[in-house]
Amino acid sequence: MRHMILRTERLILRSWEESDAEDLYRYASNPEVGPIAGWPVHTSVENSLEIIRGVLSKPETYAVVLKSEGHAIGSIGLMIGETSNIGLPDTEGEVGYWIGMPFWRQGLIPEAVREIVRHAFEDLRLEKLWCGYFDGNIKSKRVQEKCGFTYHHTNKDIPWPLMGDIRTEHITCLSKENWAGGASNEQLGNILE
Repeated sequence: MRHMILRTERLILRSWEESDAEDLYRYASNPEVGPIAGWPVHTSVENSLEIIRGVLSKPETYAVVLKSEGHAIGSIGLMIGETSNIGLPDTEGEVGYWIGMPFWRQGLIPEAVREIVRHAFEDLRLEKLWCGYFDGNIKSKRVQEKCGFTYHHTNKDIPWPLMGDIRTEHITCLSKENWAGGASNEQLGNILE
């Protein structure tokens, strides 16, 4: 299923394609990237291709493409309703994202998250969005704060089968009302460093 292409000032968010496998492997093979986000390091281009065909081909999952680079440098997606692992109604979604290490600290993921939030509330008419980060993932926590998500609750000692370990996950939330009202784009722009 093809889905829409979303654009920001510096990014294009589009469907993952099999031709992205080498770029995906380049960034997802770095042990600094996947494990802290809850997924294993990619072991080969073939492994990355399998991930594109399986996990990344799901609806509302986008390759993050830097316009100036022209290739995928990360991923962002919305898991709506039952497709989320936190058990949501069909009017709510969970945002997940990561970006390759060479592109850290450039405000690119907040830019992508703001666009996926806009898409979720305006195009898909969702009522509430959720996001999570594991203990110690300060970068992900900061992205969520910059994008208007606020702390909701913590799940302690949850088994994480993808990594075969036990984790503590902090869950944040953003309602459509708070996004439309309090967290205006102008305010969000001022939060950017």
